[in-house]
Amino acid sequence: MGKNKPKGKKQKNVFRVENKHLKHKNRAKPVKTTLKHINAVKNEKVEKLNQVFTEVQRDVTSISKSVAPEPKKQTKVVREPPKESVNVDGAAQLLSQL
Repeated sequence: MGKNKPKGKKQKNVFRVENKHLKHKNRAKPVKTTLKHINAVKNEKVEKLNQVFTEVQRDVTSISKSVAPEPKKQTKVVREPPKESVNVDGAAQLLSQL
């Protein structure tokens, strides 16, 4: 049993690796990945809604162009002249009596 042992001193390594089983510190956090996923989904929904609204806006503009607005008729208000002339002197006397 010990026949294959090397004779003499074993050389020590100049560079030592202290912890071979280190965990990576820059590991992705699950919260960040879920937030990225949520943001991606939200951005997709916003883009879809923007496309829908731009189509609706185009439709509205095309409809408004095709239907020409009818010219509005201006209605003139006709004032009737007072039937009796206003008696300013009589009104002044009535007010003075109060």
